[in-house]
Amino acid sequence: MNYHVVPHQPQKGRRKMDRDALVSEFCELVQIDSLSRHEAAFAEVIVGKMAELGLEARRDGAAARIDGDCDNLIFRVPASADGYPVIMINSHLDTVGDDTGIQPVVEGDEVRSAGDTILGADAKAGLTIMLAALRKLDADNLPHGELVVVFTVAEEVGLVGARALDFQMLQPRPEIAYVLDGGITPGEMTTQAPYADKIEFEVRGKAAHAGVEPEKGINSIQIAAEAIAQMKLGRLDDECTANIGKIEGGTATNIVPELTQFQGEARSHQEEKLVAQSRHMSQMVEEAAAERGATVESERERSYNGFALGPDDLVVQRGMAAAQQVGLEPRLNKGGGGSDANIFNEHGIPSVIVATGAHRPHTTDELLHIPSMVQCFEWLVAILTTD
Repeated sequence: MNYHVVPHQPQKGRRKMDRDALVSEFCELVQIDSLSRHEAAFAEVIVGKMAELGLEARRDGAAARIDGDCDNLIFRVPASADGYPVIMINSHLDTVGDDTGIQPVVEGDEVRSAGDTILGADAKAGLTIMLAALRKLDADNLPHGELVVVFTVAEEVGLVGARALDFQMLQPRPEIAYVLDGGITPGEMTTQAPYADKIEFEVRGKAAHAGVEPEKGINSIQIAAEAIAQMKLGRLDDECTANIGKIEGGTATNIVPELTQFQGEARSHQEEKLVAQSRHMSQMVEEAAAERGATVESERERSYNGFALGPDDLVVQRGMAAAQQVGLEPRLNKGGGGSDANIFNEHGIPSVIVATGAHRPHTTDELLHIPSMVQCFEWLVAILTTD
C-alpha cells in the first residue's frame, strides 16, 4: 500500500523511530476499508499482527447478534510482573459513514486524507497506538499486569459491537479500562460522558389532492415543522443538547402528505434532565398533531447511559500519574458524545477515553497530529507499566 509523503524536518533518536513506525502502520491501516458491520477483512489484518506477538484471538460471536460479518476480538496478555491491576485497553475496528478507498497524505507533522474522504483516525489512531504499545512491552520486556485487549465492531452506528460483547469472555475480569478513541491533546482523558436517548416520530395526517381539495387533507409535513419549531434544540445548557437530524415525508408535490417520519436525539449528563427533554420533544409533536387532527406514534430508546469518574478513581489516578511520568499535563475532560466506554462503565468496568492525536473526526478535514500520537503512545506504555 502506498501513501503520499511531504518531507518534514528530520528528528533523531528513539522518538524518530517510534514516529516513523507509527506513521507507517497508521497509513497502512487506514487504507484497509472497515465500514461498520463489514470489518472482517480488516480484522484479519489485526489478528495477524497480534499473532506476531504470540497472542491468539478469541471471537465472541457478536457478528450473528448484530447482523455483521465480524465478531468482537478479545486477546489476553499474561502478566510479566506482580502487583498490577488487570487493565483492559480498547479501540474499535470500524470507521464512520460509507467512505472507502482512503488515501492518506503525510505532510509535515500531520496526516490527512487526500481530501474527498474521512481519514479514519477515529479510531485507527487508537488501534495503531495499541499495537505499538504491546510491541514495546514485549520487545523491552517491560513489567505489566494482566492485560485484556478488546477490538470492537460497529461502534460508529450506536456502540452496537460493545453492546453485543460477551462480557463473560473478558477473563480475567478487568479492574479498569482505557478506550483509545479520544482527541488531539496528549494527557487528556474524558472522564464524564452523557446519557442519550434516540427518539423517532411518525405523524399521520390525511392525503388529498393539493390542487383540487387541499382542505380535505391534513398535512403531516406542516405538523412536523410546527412541532420542531416549538422544540428546545441545540445546546440547552452546559449539560444538555438536543437535535432533530432526519426527516422524510410526502410522495409528490400535488398530494397533501399523509405520512412524515423524523428522528432526533437528546443528551444530558443528568438523567433526569434527559428524561425531561425527551418528554418535552414528544409533547410538542403530540400537541401539534392534536391541533390539526392528526395522529402520532413515537418511540424512545436509550442509546447509552452516562458515566462520571473523578480524580479519586483508580483508572483516573493511574492515567494522571502516567501522564506526569512522561512529561504530560493531565487533563480531565467532560465529553459530549458516546463511546464504548459508556457500555463498559454500564457493565461495571471503570473506563475512561484517552487521547490519540486525532482531530476533527467524522469530516473530510479529519487529521492526525503525529507528535501528539507519539506522545499518546508513550503515555499508554506508561499507563500499562506504572507500578
